[in-house]
Amino acid sequence: MSATFPQTSMQPVYGFCHYWLKVTYEMFFRGEVSGLEHVPARGGFLLAANHASFIDPPMIGCQLPRQIAYFARKTLWKGGFSSWWLDAVGTIPVDRDGGQDVSAIRRVLRALLEERGLILFPEGTRTPDGQLQPAKAGVGFIAVKTQVPVVPVRIFGSHEAFGRDRPLRLGTRVSVVFGAPILPSTYDDPRAGKERAQVASDRIMAHIARLTLPGRRVL
Repeated sequence: MSATFPQTSMQPVYGFCHYWLKVTYEMFFRGEVSGLEHVPARGGFLLAANHASFIDPPMIGCQLPRQIAYFARKTLWKGGFSSWWLDAVGTIPVDRDGGQDVSAIRRVLRALLEERGLILFPEGTRTPDGQLQPAKAGVGFIAVKTQVPVVPVRIFGSHEAFGRDRPLRLGTRVSVVFGAPILPSTYDDPRAGKERAQVASDRIMAHIARLTLPGRRVL
């Protein structure tokens, strides 16, 4: 893999999109990016991030030097170019009502076996006000099911750049902070019973909340 052009190790369509998204980020949203050393160089893993904007997935993904997979609602597969593109970049279709979609879980396991990362959003949907929201059980369910490291990620500025009910504001600084991987022994509590997935999600969300921009204290 080339350090200058990591896209050469990615699938062609994904690599092409990754390159242009990186260029877009550098031109219109460039902020601070820190903690990339925490992203595993090999093996499957999960990325768990806060969610404030539609631009969160591409702005996080384009920072990574390796290919990852994304979730998208099944309803987005409407045929034609959009369906082809979603498949070409390895997007995993999922029912909107949660992470226990059997076909989606199979695709997740396949992506992890292929040593790809998978980005997830514990809050489930975009925050309406830019503040962190409580985690839902879906991410915890997948984490417990797969037993892989979870890299917490916090994105700053995306709500201001293109938040819910806000216009796109090019030139807004968007920063991304990657935290140290959370091991299953830290996020998973088998003794939690029916609440096991929710407990895992809450623990993962707590790690996201503790991430700050370099040089800034946690308040």
